[in-house]
Amino acid sequence: LLLGVLGAPALGDPGPLEDVVIDRYYIPKICLREAQMGDFIRYHYNGTFKDGKKFDSSYDRGATVAGVVGVGRLITGMDRGLQGMCVNERRHLIVPPHLGYGSIGVAGLIPPDATLYFDVIMLDIWNKNDKLQITTLSKPERCNRTVENSDFVRYHYNGTLLDGTPFDSSYSKGSTYDTYVGTGWLIKGMDQGLLGMCAGEKRSIIIPPFLAYGEKGYGTVIPPQASLVFSVLLVDFHNPKDGVFLEHLEVPESCKRRAVTGDFVRYHYNGTLMDGTLFDSSYSRNETYNTYIGKGYIIPGMDQGLQGVCVGEQRRVVIPPHLAYGENGAGDKIPGSAVLIFDVHVIDFHNPADPVEIETVFRPEGCNVTTRHRDFVRYHYNCSLLDGTRLFSSHDYEKPQEVTLGANKVIEGLNSGLLDMCAGERRVLIVPPHLGHGESGARGVPGSAVLRFEVELISMEEGVPEGYLFIWHGDPPANLYEQMDLNKDGGIPADEFSTFIKTQVAEGKGRLMPSSDPEKVIADMFQNQDRNQDGRITPDELKLKSDEDQEKIHEEL
Repeated sequence: LLLGVLGAPALGDPGPLEDVVIDRYYIPKICLREAQMGDFIRYHYNGTFKDGKKFDSSYDRGATVAGVVGVGRLITGMDRGLQGMCVNERRHLIVPPHLGYGSIGVAGLIPPDATLYFDVIMLDIWNKNDKLQITTLSKPERCNRTVENSDFVRYHYNGTLLDGTPFDSSYSKGSTYDTYVGTGWLIKGMDQGLLGMCAGEKRSIIIPPFLAYGEKGYGTVIPPQASLVFSVLLVDFHNPKDGVFLEHLEVPESCKRRAVTGDFVRYHYNGTLMDGTLFDSSYSRNETYNTYIGKGYIIPGMDQGLQGVCVGEQRRVVIPPHLAYGENGAGDKIPGSAVLIFDVHVIDFHNPADPVEIETVFRPEGCNVTTRHRDFVRYHYNCSLLDGTRLFSSHDYEKPQEVTLGANKVIEGLNSGLLDMCAGERRVLIVPPHLGHGESGARGVPGSAVLRFEVELISMEEGVPEGYLFIWHGDPPANLYEQMDLNKDGGIPADEFSTFIKTQVAEGKGRLMPSSDPEKVIADMFQNQDRNQDGRITPDELKLKSDEDQEKIHEEL
């Protein structure tokens, strides 16, 4: 630009100006672009005479001035004075008459041969050859997918004019802007500017007017021919055709079985939005989420996402909104049309039809005698959850566990797993909850938990039929009472009864119900026979168990 003035003599009036006098009294620190010949510009100005009298002002009209610079559409002095300006730059311009309205002036407004003074601020610069300007401000390290046409996006934005004047913000509304891309629902520049973005990416998008609101502007907030600047944060996006996306984070080397429809699964999860915002976590409640899969008890995306999981597997399940909570969202933590990400850790699963799973780890050679219903067994065990969490162990006590099989003293699954074992045999038992502690669990055992037992049979004793405390190996003595009444006084006290029973066992004529406390078994037998509880058994009181059972049958008949 020519900024010179006529050289001044040593004294007196310097004389008329040859060119525009430009005073750049404010220059922004950052100037990305300067107005050049042929550019479209928007600016505000005040126009005065030398004495300060105002003759024109865009401010008074409430509208900026827009036009093309350097092509003769403005007075020559203004054309020259505006070139080279930056957005937000302020200039004082002194325009001599021959570069203004000359010797004619403007009737009623500007007298002939008037020098004009303009105070100008540049607000916008663009060119018809401009393209969208996209600057990536930040981008996630992981970006598996980017926005394409027809995707539905949710994003936050701050919108300003090129001079920084804000005109809109999604943040002030407290919600994202949600729309389809590439379908004409957005201005062309935003349609283009969102393409290729990752969820979590931040961009600055500068849109020239012809890709924004053009000559008409928008309401009172966006003037005609305004360039727009959007600072955009892409929160999430999806396509209506999307299905569930699975990412297998950790799969156990051994996976004997995978979950299918109808299985009951216990799993931990963290649920986040695509921007990482946590909306729910089973870990925070310190309990697994337990449900059937494939039966509509959970959102469709999770029903699909849990199909085929292994026990112990960790997987990421990405669910589009049409397979989650849709346009309405859920509560105050899941917005409408939100993509959900679940990081899932499968603890265990089972099917209500599952039996006990038995794996024989070791079986001694020459195993001819195995455990049966009502046998008394001694065994060691370790009990854990399928994820390895240790629950109980008989090794924590001095003695092995003792139980009569079929006496309802242990869970059904363990009882079944101890049948048909040899002494010395070792097994691994997988017990589903309906054969374990059920939906309610037990002390230290979560509800609906599948249990893993490592069992070793230490010893076993042949049992007696249910309801019996003692059985004869042959026929009982015909004169049983006389033989039991050792001192022949017509009554059998507890010590005589105990001595007689022990003798029968020692001679192999009969056997007691196996127990760790045979004295208690004999005491229970005596109490059963001493029907009037006077401490002595009389001939009328003594009855065999088989005779008692027969009497009951007759009574029922």
